Amino acid sequence: MVQQQLKARDIKDDRVLAAMAKVPREEFVPPDSRGASYTDGPLPIGYGQTISQPYIVAFMTEQLQLKPNDRVLEVGTGSGYQTAILAELGTRVYTIEIVEPLAKSAEATLRRLGYKDVHVKAGDGYKGWPEAAPFDAVIVTCAPDHVPQPLTDELKEGGRMIIPVGDRFAQQLYLLEKKNGRLRESAVLPVRFVPMRREAEQK
Repeated sequence: MVQQQLKARDIKDDRVLAAMAKVPREEFVPPDSRGASYTDGPLPIGYGQTISQPYIVAFMTEQLQLKPNDRVLEVGTGSGYQTAILAELGTRVYTIEIVEPLAKSAEATLRRLGYKDVHVKAGDGYKGWPEAAPFDAVIVTCAPDHVPQPLTDELKEGGRMIIPVGDRFAQQLYLLEKKNGRLRESAVLPVRFVPMRREAEQK
């Protein structure tokens, strides 16, 4: 996976590559999909959600330019795979998942695999995590139709956010950097993520 799917597509950060090589992806997919754990594509994890393609996980992580001890907000925990990659880089991860059974399952998997500096919350990621803000980086693994204001408010000066924005059929991955209190954004990759869900849609 690392050689053919990541290095071959210009993922260059050695720390990201090492994290991708270390985290056992098969632990984060349903048992009936484990044979496909390292294939070059997303996989269903239940509740209409997916675990992202390995290349997308590595690409988004690399874009954040993370340093050890950075505080990272992740919106869309899913099965916890992206969370584990972030944790392997020595960051303090605060991750939010709106589907409560997925949040509980991800937390259990992360604890079982020994990831201690990870905080999991079931809730609406659109609102961010104000009690734990500000964050050095924000990563969003579901697609809203616009960048949620609470997430930009919780991003530190000099911080970076990677987020897919668009509708169900056409999305663009944006990198946002906060400089002098303003956001500088650049479109970096066309993508297709599951839509961001809000609390009102859960009822």
